[in-house]
Amino acid sequence: MKIFKLPDLGEGLQEAEIVEWHVKAGDDIAADQPLVSVETAKAIVEIPSPHSGRIVKLYCEAGQLVHVGAPLAGFEGADEDADSGTVVGEVQVGQEVHAEAPAAIGAGPSAVRATPAVRALARQLGIELAMVAPSGADGIITRSDVQRAAKELAAAGPAEPLRGVRRAMAQNMALAQAEVAAATVIDDADIHAWAADSDITIRLVRALVAGCRAEPALNAWYDGHSMGLRRLERVDVGIAVDLAEGLFVPVLRDVAQRDAADLRRGLDRMHADVLARKIPAEELRGSTITLSNFGMIAGKYAAPVVVPPTVAILGAGRAHDQVVAVEGVAVVHRVLPLSLTFDHRVVTGGEAGRFLAAVIADLQRAD
Repeated sequence: MKIFKLPDLGEGLQEAEIVEWHVKAGDDIAADQPLVSVETAKAIVEIPSPHSGRIVKLYCEAGQLVHVGAPLAGFEGADEDADSGTVVGEVQVGQEVHAEAPAAIGAGPSAVRATPAVRALARQLGIELAMVAPSGADGIITRSDVQRAAKELAAAGPAEPLRGVRRAMAQNMALAQAEVAAATVIDDADIHAWAADSDITIRLVRALVAGCRAEPALNAWYDGHSMGLRRLERVDVGIAVDLAEGLFVPVLRDVAQRDAADLRRGLDRMHADVLARKIPAEELRGSTITLSNFGMIAGKYAAPVVVPPTVAILGAGRAHDQVVAVEGVAVVHRVLPLSLTFDHRVVTGGEAGRFLAAVIADLQRAD
């Protein structure tokens, strides 16, 4: 029997969740015929059979999280000389499923104060001490604190493991929190002069280009480990898309060189691909700056999160009518709230302010 293992799916992805098997044990399959669909942090990927043969065994079930290199299927009658990332011979596969513990975020173990007996009790009850509120003197966690936490968690029910997109979001947000020195500036753009049928998202993309031309430092990648900044010529905008499965950020490429109609076609295609979970992984990477139009849902201002290696994200709030002063007279105009978060390690407050001023100036144009 020949074993086919989960191949490297690229983009640094080390795991995938089995969505659906297209075969069952005993089926004959031809090379390149769909074998299994898996969900990664990027998209749903269909993996074809590496060769022809009969399926002897499927090593995992739908819903199971599988790491790169783990066995997927056993073949009989397969071409032994075919190089498909498989291994020859029997593979001993354990039947026990191990839950993967989440990475610690925030205070480390040294911040937790508890006696060895209390720590042993926490291990016995499966309680993470970092989640327990201490009641003892000087912030020491007591036995009763651990027992209370155990009761509260039991009442809340089992934790739902994060998978796919939400797991990637958790990892990216933790990375951003740990690395980025985030600062946010807010202001409003008076869009009273806009035509009634103006495309807000396309206008925001165009305004981002104006901001990048005024202050190229915000269209950049920063490597915090080497302390190296790459100012980028091309503007590739990551557009935040909110779905029930989590946050997707497909990338609209080379926006400075495209007209409004072409940008709208690109946005519509990307949105359809994201909804169908068929967007290629390469379209979810390589953004140089990010746009979050959260005002389409609710909210005026926010502190959007900058995800490395980018150094800036522009958030657009809910457009609304507001009383403003025009030549000393109070009038009602349409206003678009803006929130610009930047990585203060490499972007100065002055650069961020000039960037935002250029964005506002472009948005306040009639056309």
